[in-house]
Amino acid sequence: MRKFKLTHTFLAMTIAAALGSCSSQKATSDKGFTPLFNGENLDGWVGNKTAYQAQDGMIVIDPKGTGGGNLLTEKEYGDFILKFEFQLTPGANNGLGIHAPLEGDAAYVGKEIQILDNDADKYKDLQVYQYHGSVYGVMAAKRGFQKPVGEWNVEEVIVKHPKITVILNGETILEGDYLEASKNGTLDGKEHPGLQRSSGHIGFLGHGDVVRFRNIKIKELTSTH
Repeated sequence: MRKFKLTHTFLAMTIAAALGSCSSQKATSDKGFTPLFNGENLDGWVGNKTAYQAQDGMIVIDPKGTGGGNLLTEKEYGDFILKFEFQLTPGANNGLGIHAPLEGDAAYVGKEIQILDNDADKYKDLQVYQYHGSVYGVMAAKRGFQKPVGEWNVEEVIVKHPKITVILNGETILEGDYLEASKNGTLDGKEHPGLQRSSGHIGFLGHGDVVRFRNIKIKELTSTH
């Protein structure tokens, strides 16, 4: 009986240590990150604060059909690691703007990383550079790593101008140099002057679809230029 108690105690201690180790690893992985969204309001953001709303710890695109336009950080960022979670609705289309000015189409005057329901039937004939995780018009991301619509996805975007990496649910779906990728012309055949920008605002680029974001945080790797 005593032997059982000792074994039981040892097992409990082992489990506790393992849980502590997991917590320690998570804390370490988040070291140096700063929240971009306080979970309560849109302080620190500029743009369409009617379409974008703070609800229950999330940034939510207004479901009443007014969810267009952009929501951008007040601050500009150079090189960084951005982490966030997103939840799509069927056929949802949004975008992550980086190195963007406050005016103009961020896909061209900055850079746009696609946020899209890849499996929606209406998107089956898109160009490769239009699917989720792609640098719009410039670089195509791998597909097949989104969770089913309605589930939360975890994304990490690492920018070290002119290099970018996009990690979706633990899988690297895009990695490369956007200046190198466009040196002989862009995939969409259009001018993308924003590829030269090494700093700017970060934000969400809405198209009127319901998308939810949470746990948005950033780690700056360099000061802005």
